[in-house]
Order: sequence, then C-alpha cells, then structure tokens
Amino acid sequence: MAELKIKTAAETKWDCVSFGEVMLRFDPGFGRVRNTRTFQVWEGGGEYNVARAMRKCWGKRAAVVTALPKNDLGWLVEDFIMQGGVDMSHVIWRDFDGLGRNTRVGLNFTEKGFGPRPALGCSDRGHSAASQIRPGEVNWEKLFGEEGVRWFQTGGIFAALASNTAEAVLEAVEVAQKYGTVVAYDLNYRASLWKSQGGKEGAQKINREIAKFVDVMIGNEEDFTACLGFEVEGADEHLTNIETEGFKKMIETAVKAFPNFKVAATTLRNAKTASINDWSAIVWYDGQIYESMKRDNLEIYDRVGGGDGFASGLAYGFLEGKGPQLAVEYGAAHGALAMSTPGDTSMVRVEEVEAAMKGKGARVIR
Repeated sequence: MAELKIKTAAETKWDCVSFGEVMLRFDPGFGRVRNTRTFQVWEGGGEYNVARAMRKCWGKRAAVVTALPKNDLGWLVEDFIMQGGVDMSHVIWRDFDGLGRNTRVGLNFTEKGFGPRPALGCSDRGHSAASQIRPGEVNWEKLFGEEGVRWFQTGGIFAALASNTAEAVLEAVEVAQKYGTVVAYDLNYRASLWKSQGGKEGAQKINREIAKFVDVMIGNEEDFTACLGFEVEGADEHLTNIETEGFKKMIETAVKAFPNFKVAATTLRNAKTASINDWSAIVWYDGQIYESMKRDNLEIYDRVGGGDGFASGLAYGFLEGKGPQLAVEYGAAHGALAMSTPGDTSMVRVEEVEAAMKGKGARVIR
C-alpha cells in the first residue's frame, strides 16, 4: 500500500495552497434571505476555507490561487483574505467593464437554518472572475516546482463551475503530482452546479479523470456515489445512515479503481434538525479504518464550513506527522467547532481544537 509522503517545511515555501473561488457570503442571521433588510458579509469558498484555517487555526504558511475583478467588491474580498493571513501572490486580477458582464465577484446568499427549517443557499455567481480561469493562466511550474508546496487543496465545487475550471484543476493536479506535492480533493457534490456540465454523468466523467492524480480524497457518502459512481452498502436512500463496514467496502472498491489514493475520508452527519446533528468522521489509510469520537446531538450554530473545517484538521494532522487516528480526530473536532460560529471560516485556535478532542466541556477559558 502506497504511503502518504509529505515534503518537509524546510524544502517548501507553502504548507498549504488552495485553488478555487472565493465568494462573498451574505448572511441574514437567523432570518430569511427572501425578506431580510440586513446582511452580514463574510468571505468563503470550499477550497479557500481550508487555506485560511491552515493559517489562522493551525499557524501554517498558506496561499490561495483564485481570480478577482479590479473593483471595490474584488478589493473587499482581498481585504477579507488579508485579514485571514492567506498569501495572494498567485491571485489573478481581471479588468472590470463597469457593469459586471465580463467579470464579477460571486455572491452566495446563505441561511443558517434553525430547528425544522434547514439551511438554504442561493448562489449568484455567473460570470465570476474565478469561474473564467483557464489552463495556462496560472504558473503552476513556479508554484510547485520553484516555490514548493506540501499540501494542495482543491475540489469539486470549483471543477463544477465550467468546463474550463475543470480543465484548470486537471492541469494543476498534474503539475502538483509531478513535483511530489500531496493533492487533496474534496468532492463536495452540488447538483445545481453540475447541471450545466451533464449532471451526475458529467460529474463522474470529470471527477474520475481528476481522481487519477489525487492522494487524499475527501467527501461524504453522497459525494463518493454521485461524483465517482461508487455505492455504499447499508446506506439508506437519503444516505443518512451509513455503516462503517459499508464505507470500508466502498473505499476498497475505489482504491482498486484508483490505486493512487493514499487517504480517503468522509464526515458522517445525521441532521436531526438544522440545530441538532450527530457528527463524526472516518478516515481510511493503509488498508485500515480510523474513526473519530462520535458527537451525538451536537448543537449547530452555522453548519456551513464544517466539512472544510474537517478537511483542514485532517491536513494538519498528516502535515504534523501525527498519524491517521489523530488526523481524523483533529478534523472532526475542528469541523464541530467551525459549526459553532457564524460564517464559512474557522474562528478557533489549535488549543481549542485539542481541548475538544479531549472531550472537555464548554467551561470558561481564562
């Protein structure tokens, strides 16, 4: 079984680089998008959230590859990213036509949900700067070959935006693999995004091509079935009840199809209500399954970003050489804490994650 080999910090400039779209999230609090009069604005993106947590929670060197328009909304996103400490030297800046026909910032209107009312997302991201990224626009040779990257994070949300972004992801992962960078890919299936690329069939065609270059494959049960075409035994039709053994069998099948997978990981969420979820995670590594602590009846403040929190904690565990059991514990605890605050991004420190891993309750920290 192939081992996950990670470059040392000394031989690289970056611990983590993420490739994807960074949007503005408009959050109506616990109200509804359809009738609110005020929004709180955050930045967020499935891939970027991992890099930001890598810098702010885990204290590592992080950069993002994305594209933004040269206007006040692009500069607002820049300001958010700079507050998060994430390097922007590989960001593509696009000229703005004054109207938004040629380029813009993607917007994501997202409700947290509460009790019986589920979370709700309404995207407005057509013609965004990042969705227009094409092969040849990013100097991957410089990033992976000259600067050096330990962990490269990208995913299915960005690949789903357009045929050109899927091609750009494929270009990136090929060069990353060439230079021995760990490639982590979060499948993050969104049916609405894949509509324009052939639905599930299109998603599987593209993701299975990208998967050939992936070391760490991340996703929940629906992601693995919808994006890669693998079935999970013992899961119900809504994929809310998954048995560890069923997941293990599915991963064994996936690894036969993609022997390059070194790690496969999934979060397990049973949403009893929008506010109460059962939460845990599983990691497959070197033929073994590692399970995190189970957090039954976890209280959720804002579920968006929980999966990204898991992905960054998983990455931290492996980057620090802590092994698969601690990696899944770091990921699951960080994901749980990420859902305890508003916005898509993590607002916790590594010490808080480690306290949660030990099962410490919410006592006052002085």
